[in-house]
Parts: sequence; C-alpha cells; structure tokens
Amino acid sequence: MAEFLVKMADERGHVLEQVENGFSEKDVRDRFVQQGYLVYSVKDRRGLLGIPLFGSRRRIKNDEFIVFNQQFVTLIKAGLPILMGLDLLRKRQRNPFFQSALENIRDRVKSGQSLSEAFEAQGHGVSSRIYTTTLLAGERSGNLEEVLNRYISYQRITATFRKKLLSSLWYPAILVVALVLMLSFLITYVVPKFAELYKQFDAQLPYITKLLLSFGTTIQGYFYIVFPAIAVAILLVLAWVRSERGQRFFDALRFKIPVFGDIWMKYQVAMFSRTLATLLTGGMPLVPSLETASSSINSRKISRTVETAAHRVREGRSLSASLEETEFFPELAVEMVEVGESTGALPSMLNSVAEFYEEDVQNALTASLQLIEPALLIVMACVVGFVLLALYVPIFSLGSQIH
Repeated sequence: MAEFLVKMADERGHVLEQVENGFSEKDVRDRFVQQGYLVYSVKDRRGLLGIPLFGSRRRIKNDEFIVFNQQFVTLIKAGLPILMGLDLLRKRQRNPFFQSALENIRDRVKSGQSLSEAFEAQGHGVSSRIYTTTLLAGERSGNLEEVLNRYISYQRITATFRKKLLSSLWYPAILVVALVLMLSFLITYVVPKFAELYKQFDAQLPYITKLLLSFGTTIQGYFYIVFPAIAVAILLVLAWVRSERGQRFFDALRFKIPVFGDIWMKYQVAMFSRTLATLLTGGMPLVPSLETASSSINSRKISRTVETAAHRVREGRSLSASLEETEFFPELAVEMVEVGESTGALPSMLNSVAEFYEEDVQNALTASLQLIEPALLIVMACVVGFVLLALYVPIFSLGSQIH
C-alpha cells in the first residue's frame, strides 16, 4: 500500500486533511466518498521513482504505540480524565513526533472532538484505521478500558507473529547477500588478476576459463558504467513495483509461487481473521468490521474479496456463504466461520481460525526454509567450485608443460 494525502470536507463543512493508506488514488477517494465526505483532492505522498517525499510523516514504532496504550489504559483505570491522561503521557513521550501528535490529539479532544476522531485526524503515521475503529466502538459501548485491552492483546499477538516470520528469513537472506558479495569479489578482483597471469605465459586456455576471464575483465573495465546501470535498473524496478500496475502484478504473482504462495495466502487469512475478531469483540457491527478489516489487509486481491463479501453480507447473506462464494478463502476457514455463526460465537471462532493458520504458516515456513538453506549452500558451493575450476585448471596444465 501507498500513503495518500486526502483533503476533504465533512457534512458540517469542516475542511480536513488526512493521510490514508490505499492501493490507488481512486481506491482512497471512493473510500471517503462512501463515508459521506466531499473529497477535494487525493495526492500521492511518494516522490520520484516511488521514494517518499522529504518531510513525509514519520511513523511511530509499534512497540512505542503498545506502551502508550498500556499506560493510557492504566491511567483510565485509575480514574483520571482522558484529557489529563493524554497530557501526562505527552510530557513523558521521548519521541518528538509522537509528542506533537499527542498534543494535537489533546487539543482536539479539548475542543469537543471524540478521542477516535482526534486520532483519525492524525492519519496513519500515528494510528491505523483498526485502532480508530476500536476506539469508536469503546466510546459507543462506554467501555473504553476493556476495548483498549483487547487491542493491546491483538497488537502483541500480531507483532510476535511478524517477528517470528522475519527471524525465520534472516539466515537465508544472509546467505544470499554472502553469495552476491563473494561473486562480486571473485569477478571484479580475483578473475582479472588471473587474466594478467595467463597473459604473461601466453597459455592455451580452456573455453570456460576464457569465458570467465572475459566476463571478469569486462566488468572491471566498465566498472563505472555497470554498477550505476545496475543501480538505476533496481530503482526503475522498485518504482514499477510501487506503481498501481506493478502492485497488481506482484500481488497476483505472490499467490502463484509454489509453496510460498500458499503460505502468503494463509498469512493474510490469519491477519484478516484476527483483525475481524478484535473489531467484533469490541462491539462493532459485522459489515463495518469487514470494511475496516479489508482496508488493513496488505493483499489487494484479498482486500477486494473481503469487500465483495461485505457487500453480500449487507444484502442479507451469511458471512460464511459470502466468503465461500468468493472461491478464494480456504474451505476449512469458511467451515469454521460457519460453525461460529451457527453457535453465536463468531469472534472466538475467528480467533481460532487465526491461531490455526498462524501456526500452520509458522510450521510451513520453517519446513520450507530448512530445505532452502542447504539448497543455497549447495548453489554457493557449485558457483565457487566452477570459478575455482575455471581458474586453476590452466595452472595444472602449465605445471605439466614446465615439467
């Protein structure tokens, strides 16, 4: 998703500016029009080649936001008014950006806005739509403390899950980087040295040696052209990936990758189920919860699938039937949702769906990486072996000629 700066007016004529995540300008515009806003403009906050513009809002770290909410809940539980709690937490905040955001939130609440409206006005640099929707549910139910506690638990679980996934990918990433650095050193430094040596002896070289030496000397000779060209190519690819067309292509491609496509789909289903369960437990109706959950999903395909399901639920269909008709969600997830609906325990069943797929994703990823790691080591050994063989075979030939 990308960040967009939205300028709009509400039903009372108040002009607002908000940073919103979305897949495209049209996606963000349609979202606010459906909510009843008059949208003046939607501007992409990315600069040239999709790189964020200077001065773009920084984001607050997830750990910082969790600590803030824990302290906020403690102050509310102790009986402090919301304004006093915000002021105390603002003074204790070490992050200048977060401190200024809390000051703005306090001023908005003081002027009569609700806490959810004040946080929503800060944009996604401060809080997500899930958080503001959760606050709204807590304000409507009059039980803000319990709702925030549920949100904190949700954030802790999802953050732990993401950290486990990222930690699983560290070792393969290090192997790939090591392979690239090793090849770069061999091709740009070692190979040209051997080329000079063989040129002095005027030796007859095998074809693979000639090929490798020619490639190495060419790279070294055009070093100042090759590497900037590679850098420009990488920037162009990144810009295309960030474009709407590139995002659509890679979003569809992720699901087609063998093994990992299935893992990615299950990961998205787990995140969707966890988010929807949190919103429903907080007291939000099903259709608004589905719409909020769809906007928080990283996959465009699944997001649109959930939006389609939300439209069918609004027409009177059950959630399980709506998800089943999309022909995208796993059959097991749909069946568990159906059981949750029939027993009146949909939020707890959605949490069970999330737990099941989170564990499934973790196990599948671990098993896949256990195969990838030795495969990468074998590739590294083959590449190094090929380079060494191509470089040292002529030396053995020269040694036999000398004898």
